[in-house]
Amino acid sequence: MSNRRTFAIISHPDAGKTTLTEKLLLSGGAIHLAGEVKARGQARRARSDWMKIEQQRGISVTSSVMTFAREFDGEEITFNLLDTPGHEDFSEDTYRTLTAVDSAVMVIDAAKGIEPQTRKLFEVCRMRNVPIITFINKVDREGRPGFELLDEVADALALDVSPQGWPLGMGGLFQGVLDFNTGAVSRPEGPSREFLGTREADAPIPEELAEEIELAQGGYPEFDEEAYRAGDLTPVYWGSALKNFGVEELIGAIAAHAPPPRPQPADGGEIGPERPDVTGFIFKVQANMDPQHRDRIAFMRMVSGTFRRGMKLVPSGLGKPIAVHSPILFFAQDRELADTAEAGDIIGIPNHGTLRVGDSLSERNDVRFTGLPNFAPEILRRVALVDPTKTKQLRKALDDLSEEGVIQVFYPEIGAQWIVGVVGQLQLEVLVSRLEAEYKVAAMLEPSPFATARWIKGPAEAQEQFASFNRANLARDRDGDMVFMAKSPWDIGYQQEKHPDLTFSATKER
Repeated sequence: MSNRRTFAIISHPDAGKTTLTEKLLLSGGAIHLAGEVKARGQARRARSDWMKIEQQRGISVTSSVMTFAREFDGEEITFNLLDTPGHEDFSEDTYRTLTAVDSAVMVIDAAKGIEPQTRKLFEVCRMRNVPIITFINKVDREGRPGFELLDEVADALALDVSPQGWPLGMGGLFQGVLDFNTGAVSRPEGPSREFLGTREADAPIPEELAEEIELAQGGYPEFDEEAYRAGDLTPVYWGSALKNFGVEELIGAIAAHAPPPRPQPADGGEIGPERPDVTGFIFKVQANMDPQHRDRIAFMRMVSGTFRRGMKLVPSGLGKPIAVHSPILFFAQDRELADTAEAGDIIGIPNHGTLRVGDSLSERNDVRFTGLPNFAPEILRRVALVDPTKTKQLRKALDDLSEEGVIQVFYPEIGAQWIVGVVGQLQLEVLVSRLEAEYKVAAMLEPSPFATARWIKGPAEAQEQFASFNRANLARDRDGDMVFMAKSPWDIGYQQEKHPDLTFSATKER
């Protein structure tokens, strides 16, 4: 178990996440040519952005999984890299992805620093208590001074930062990065902004830069692995993913310091990786990764035990065992059958709607993992079909996409038009694009009279009494649970005050 490192890469848009992902895969031998992650046609072997809208926009709007291995100090380390959406509108997908990892790498653009979207991602990490390694990218370009960036990171994360090196002259006359551990100065290959390539490698560091280094080493705490794994400190690395600069140091840090598989929360207490029987949970379902085959893959995070192909597991939502004959190890869109898998690994289970996000799987059906919620939507829209004869196809499409977490779907108690809920506007564009591309359903989104939704919890009698007076404002989600469709935040407060026996919840455990 100690040779698994399951981690996510998170960032705001354009920070260089896709490029860094590519260079990590390149260093692990998972791809052979730079550019394959974003290449087109036959050369596109390793795609983390596989949807049509992702390829058009150059952004990630869904999580993907990539597995590769490398040897460090004579031991082969298996890395399970989860690439997360780079847009704040998909924070819910990012949250679910972070339930399946043991650590995260936060990528920050040296010029842009901490953006509002970055802060939101940090908050998600704190909610999951995920240890973070910070990688400040594009340090060879015009950027903010190192001290300013570190103070921003410390403020955004509300934890200590520990620089593992220092960008000499960053924000002014960049000369390279000094490694605090070895004392060596490394420089990016190729042309760099005002790069002093004439200075010899062993030449003394200019006096003004030496003072800067002394301040950096004295002003920030030394790296403490225990504090990092507890989520109290983040080590900071500097580099340029585009020029493959600092990537080796980063992957070495993940191998050396990132935690191996951690215990996962469950109803009866935490389940540790040392438990002998197989347990795991579904954190993501993805339909139509291969549109020609209309496939549906459930992503399972292995929590304990050794999985073997053909093994029977019991999903908590089903109650009867299923045989997993064709488990998949992922390399973006490329796949291969997995004969075995250990705690920390991510495997894909092909299914036809049997498995859902939040399902726990185990050999004995005695485990229920927790912590995978739905979040209340911030935008609600009615769905109107261009062709009314495609109602059945629309229903299936909305169920599939809500299962993936692209949207949430609500079926009003009164009225025929279904309502979709999302966190951000971009999700609506993805919805319309995928309805047309994958389900051949043309639909329009119309304004809804509702502003947000809340799940109603409480005694059955109190729920029924509430429903009898508020039928026009009620809907059911795809599980059949009652949802209050509120016209404003004031509505929620008013109803809560009027019905103290009920809870109007902004989250719902899957």
